[in-house]
Amino acid sequence: MNFHQFFLILRARRWILFATLLLTVGATMIVSMLLPKTYKASASVLMNYKGVDPVTGLAMPGQLMPGYMATQIDIISSKNVALRVVDRMKLAESPAVIAQYNEATKGEGTVRDWLADLLLQKVEVQPSRESSVVNISFSGSDPQFVAAVANSFAEEYQRATIQLKADPMKKATGYFNDQTKQLRDNLEAAQSRLSKYQQDHGIVSVDNRLDVETQRLNDLSAQLVAAQSQAMEATSRQRSAQGNADAPDVANNPIVQNLKMSLATAESRLAEIGQRLGRNHPQYLSARAEADRLRTELTTATRSTSASVGNNASILVQREGALRQALAEQKTKVLELNRTRDEMNVLQKDVESALRAFDVTSQRLAQTRIEGQADQSDVAILNPAVAPLRPSGPKVMLNTILALFMGTLLGVGFSMLAEMIDRRVRSDGDLSDLLQIPVLGDISWKAPARKRLSPFNIFTPRKLRLN
Repeated sequence: MNFHQFFLILRARRWILFATLLLTVGATMIVSMLLPKTYKASASVLMNYKGVDPVTGLAMPGQLMPGYMATQIDIISSKNVALRVVDRMKLAESPAVIAQYNEATKGEGTVRDWLADLLLQKVEVQPSRESSVVNISFSGSDPQFVAAVANSFAEEYQRATIQLKADPMKKATGYFNDQTKQLRDNLEAAQSRLSKYQQDHGIVSVDNRLDVETQRLNDLSAQLVAAQSQAMEATSRQRSAQGNADAPDVANNPIVQNLKMSLATAESRLAEIGQRLGRNHPQYLSARAEADRLRTELTTATRSTSASVGNNASILVQREGALRQALAEQKTKVLELNRTRDEMNVLQKDVESALRAFDVTSQRLAQTRIEGQADQSDVAILNPAVAPLRPSGPKVMLNTILALFMGTLLGVGFSMLAEMIDRRVRSDGDLSDLLQIPVLGDISWKAPARKRLSPFNIFTPRKLRLN
């Protein structure tokens, strides 16, 4: 079927097309006029993308996620928000609503759920393109009621966002509160172990005491080195002074030197007297006795000096041994202090770790407690809904235009259906397609105009034209 044949069919079945079109348009207009008027109110809410939490000061990358706006739309159109709206407007307390609920559901379910489902069927959430504004619309027959419902959805959504953010923080606050108590107990236990260890070992400050004992150890080491040098020197002098009157310690002794000078004088005097007097002379005997006495005293002084050098060496050796023993005891004490300090450092580290964990948990507890008590929302009501002055539906003009379009389609469809039921030859193309033979010519016939019946034109022949 080509366009020419299609046009011929529509022209032949034009009464079906026009009748269907008029019937469709007329029915649409009548129904549109009879339908109750519908009002639509819209409230606009703004999603604040601040990027920083006003309570904690932390960045909020979750708002930058692609699914954030879709999530907020799902929250607005959720049953939780709808139930909040029902409770806020006290719709479930109306006797008329309860009667309608009983009639519609036969008492199955709850009136709150039934009302929430009805509200969600008429609410429409539409985000603005490339914007953070979301429009919440509600349709109904009462302009005041639809405005109140739209505003209730916006306000309850705002409260729901606060609750959705605060409830997890409240649960986290309880968890951090328990952790804080446990960490406080751990800190007190670690501090008690450290204090008990200090009391048991009598430690006030390990570092200061260790510094003093280390300084004493260094002093003892220096004294031992000096004592060893002195003992070695004294031992050498002792060996040199034993049986040797010419030893430096013996020769340099003032008593020995005086006795040597006195002995030399006495011997000189004895020699002089011996030249003048005989050996039995009283003066000679007296001079010889004096010389013998001085010689005996010199021998005694030399021995005494040698003994004193030996005693000094013994004293220095004993001092060296005492210093060595004191140094060994000081080393043991320093090592013990080092071990004590290491053990105390371990306990101190435990205290510091427990304190650090307690501080971090306390800070987190304070932060979550503040977040759980915060009533600030990221949603702001931009434009509250107002009662519409004009109805949004039914739209008679739009319905009429759609009826014209649909009526035309139905008329064309019915015309084609009638043609399929009663197929007729409309052109030479139909004839050639039907008989599968070429058309040699066609007869153009036009019915004459109807005239009144008269005896003159009863037998008037009709005009035929052969092409």
